[in-house]
Amino acid sequence: MNKLQRLAAKLMKNIEQVIVGKEDVIRLILITLLCKGHMLLEDVPGMGKTMLVRTLAKSLGCSFKRIQFTPDLLPSDILGVSVYNQKTMDFEFRPGPIMAQMVLADEINRTSPRTQASLLECMEEEQITVDGITYELPKPFMILATQNPIEYEGTYPLPEAQLDRFLVRARLGYPTYEQEMEILERLEKKHPIAAIEQVFELEEIAELQKMVGEIYIEDSLKDYIVKIVQATREHPDVSLGASPRGSLALLKCSKAMAGTEGRNYVIPDDIKTLAVPTLAHRLVIKPEAHFKGYTQEDIVRDILNKIPVSL
Repeated sequence: MNKLQRLAAKLMKNIEQVIVGKEDVIRLILITLLCKGHMLLEDVPGMGKTMLVRTLAKSLGCSFKRIQFTPDLLPSDILGVSVYNQKTMDFEFRPGPIMAQMVLADEINRTSPRTQASLLECMEEEQITVDGITYELPKPFMILATQNPIEYEGTYPLPEAQLDRFLVRARLGYPTYEQEMEILERLEKKHPIAAIEQVFELEEIAELQKMVGEIYIEDSLKDYIVKIVQATREHPDVSLGASPRGSLALLKCSKAMAGTEGRNYVIPDDIKTLAVPTLAHRLVIKPEAHFKGYTQEDIVRDILNKIPVSL
């Protein structure tokens, strides 16, 4: 596991040259990459979500595309379209921006549910289907979507099926006074992203992803994960709990967390640390609980406090 830990630390250090004081979020992005998943970044505008994704893509040397989601965006604007070529007298497929290794879905909840749904196949199966023809997506493939808080004007709530396909959800949050001062210092003359270099080869990403799959987890900890997820379905303030996809997400992320810390085995703290980012966005809480001020994160933490670690 030393190689996984070393390369993970190298990538995080590279990203931290641009992104100030967000080590937890950077680690979550790295875990998402190692698990071949997708990530939802939710926060108010101007918090550095887009810059974080750009820095990651440049650090990995991945092809990068940005899709600006707007109310008039169509599925064909994302996936691509077949165009008739008069010279060859045949249809040619012109790929959309989804045909990249690292895709930034910027302000994903500003477009209609129909367009949002165009991402379902590519997020789950790493392929797209246009006019009955299936096209494989490049590897590694990762969608990092940014989302404005649902209370903001001009937003559409993401459907449950869409949310369930995001491995984790994270919020950047406002910087502290010291962090904001450092941001001003770094960006006063030039942007630090210009100095970012690729830190390792794409072939190494596949190797690290394979290493994560080989990390050991005891059956008692699998039992702990299942009990947590089942408790989300039975909680009195929840109308829709996490699906089995949530159990798998928590399992995979816990193994990736162990690997980034140099262990070849999972411990309970890995599960506790990742339960909120992997499960909270999959829950639908009851209206009366929402009116009382309860959040999805509160419910997951409540469950963690009540369920003892399996031995």
